[in-house]
Amino acid sequence: MKKIKNKTKRIYWIIFAIAMLIFTVCMILRINEDSWIKNSKGVWIKHGNPAETPAEVLEQQQIIACAQDIYSQFKRNGMNFSSQCLGQCGGYSIDIVHTPRTKEDNLEQNQCEEYLTKETSHFIELNNNGEIVRII
Repeated sequence: MKKIKNKTKRIYWIIFAIAMLIFTVCMILRINEDSWIKNSKGVWIKHGNPAETPAEVLEQQQIIACAQDIYSQFKRNGMNFSSQCLGQCGGYSIDIVHTPRTKEDNLEQNQCEEYLTKETSHFIELNNNGEIVRII
């Protein structure tokens, strides 16, 4: 009888240990659930509900807002968008490209001079509607 009680106790402890291990692994895997990730266009997006917004995310959000403001100014002035540089925001050149990209987008005369001369080290490509194509 005593052997059966000890065996049953041991089984309960093993089940408890396995349950705690599973719980711990689940908690560890859940840690990265609430974070910021880059989408296929290079834009930081929320994944879950992160407690903080990292500096690089805030910087990119400001750059995107600046790029869209510049685009809006040109649009209000009646610009016909094709494949041209609109200017720069911070260390980013703002470039209009076709979607999908064409050979015209890769021509040097259609690239931002600031990017070609390394004055800016990154760029934001927008399509004719001002939507982000990619950020590099």
